Amino acid sequence: MQAGFALLETGSVRAKNTKNILLKNTLDACLGALVWWLVGFSFAYGGPYEQDDRNVFIGGGTNFAMGDHAQINGSFYATWMFQWAFAATAGTIVSGAVAERCDFRAYLVYTCFITGFTYPVVVHWGWSSEGWLSAFRAPDRIVGGNGLIDFAGSGIVHMVGGGAALTAAFFLGPRIGRFVDGKCVEMPGHSTVLSALGTFILWFGWYGFNPCSTLAIEYMDTAQRVAVTTTLSAAAGGAFTLSLHVLLGNPPDVAPALNGILAGLVSITAACPVVQPWAAVIIGMLAAPVYIASSLALKRLEIDDPLDAAPVHFFCGMWGVLAVGLFADKELTAGAYGTYLEGYGVFMGGDGVQLGVQMLAVVVIGAWSCTTSALMFAALKYANILRVSIDDEVTGLDMTHHGGSAYTFSKEGTQSKVLVGNSYQVNPAPEGESPTVKLSAP
Repeated sequence: MQAGFALLETGSVRAKNTKNILLKNTLDACLGALVWWLVGFSFAYGGPYEQDDRNVFIGGGTNFAMGDHAQINGSFYATWMFQWAFAATAGTIVSGAVAERCDFRAYLVYTCFITGFTYPVVVHWGWSSEGWLSAFRAPDRIVGGNGLIDFAGSGIVHMVGGGAALTAAFFLGPRIGRFVDGKCVEMPGHSTVLSALGTFILWFGWYGFNPCSTLAIEYMDTAQRVAVTTTLSAAAGGAFTLSLHVLLGNPPDVAPALNGILAGLVSITAACPVVQPWAAVIIGMLAAPVYIASSLALKRLEIDDPLDAAPVHFFCGMWGVLAVGLFADKELTAGAYGTYLEGYGVFMGGDGVQLGVQMLAVVVIGAWSCTTSALMFAALKYANILRVSIDDEVTGLDMTHHGGSAYTFSKEGTQSKVLVGNSYQVNPAPEGESPTVKLSAP
C-alpha cells in the first residue's frame, strides 16, 4: 500500500515537490511502525481486562513497546504486523491533502499524533473486544444491533485519515495561485504514468486489506467473496466516475477514473463480506457522485486538497459505512457478525437498527477525527511551523528543503536544464563556473 500511495502522490504533485512527497511516504512507514510499536497498538488493543474492568474508550497501558511478555503469545505478532499496515495507511492519507506547502516539522508531528493517538482510539472503539462501538464485544454490545460493521475500515481507517486530511487542508490554506478571483486554477501533477501505476498497486494492495481481514484460512469462502465484491465496486467506481466527469462537459481523462477506482475501493471496505456482488456494483456506482460532489464542494469553498484525499477517503468512507445499513444481506451478515439477526440492511428487509448504528459511527468517527486534528493543526499553526514560506513554496520544497531536485533532465556543457513546476528554464553559466538555475513560480 505504501508503494501505491508513494507513486500516486508523486505523480499528482508538481516535479519540484517530488522528493518531499516521497520522503513523507517513506517516513509514514518508518515512523508509523515505531509509533505503533511504542504506543499505538497498546492504545488500540491493550489489555487484557477483567469482565467488569473493560475500558470502552481506549486500550490499556500494559503493553507499550511490547513490554508485557504475558500478552505476546499465539498470533500476537501477526496481528501487530497486519494492523501496522492499516495504521500507516491512516497517516499516509493526510500527506496528499497537505502536499506542496506543509512544513516538514509539522508533518513529523501530525503523522506521529495520528498513528499514536487519533487512529488507535477509533480502532479500540470499533475493532477491539472492549470498545463501545465494537461488533466483537460479545455478548454485551453497547450500541445495539450487531455493533459497528466496518470489516476493513471504511470508517475506522479511511474516515479517520480523510477527516485529518480535510482539517489539515483547511488550516493550511490553498497553494499559491490555486484560487484566483473565486475560480479554481488547475495545477496538474507531473506524471500521469506514476499516478496510474500507483492506483493499480493500491488496488492490488486492497486484496491484502479486505479478503485478508477474515484473519484465518478457514474463512476462505468469505475471503473469496470479499475479493469479488472489492473488485466489482472498484470497477464500478472507476467507470461511473469517468462517465459523470464526461457528462459534466469534461473530456475523458485519466485522473477521474483513477480517483473513481479508489472511491469504489474505500466505499466497499466496510461492507465487503456482507453484501452480494450486485450490491457491490451499486455501492461503487454511488461512490462516483459522492466523490465528485464532495470534490466540487471543497473547490467551491476554496479548500485545496491536491489529491482529493478528503473526497476519496472521508466522504466515500462515510458512504461505505452507511452502505452496510442499506445493503447488508441477512444471511451473510448472520454468518459474519450475527447475534442480532434483524441487524442487516433496510433495503434487504432489516429493521433499521443496524442503519442507526452505522449512522452513529459516521457521526462520532467524523467528529473525533476532525476535532482532534483541528486541535493539533491549530497548535502547529499557532507555533508558526505548519506552512513553509512563500519563497520556499514557489521555488519548490525539493530545492529548498531536501537538497535539490529529484530529476536531472539534461546537462550540456555549461548549461543546466531543470524542470520547474510545469516549465523548463535554461541558464548559462560564465565560463569556468558551475551552472546556476534561477527558479521561478510555474
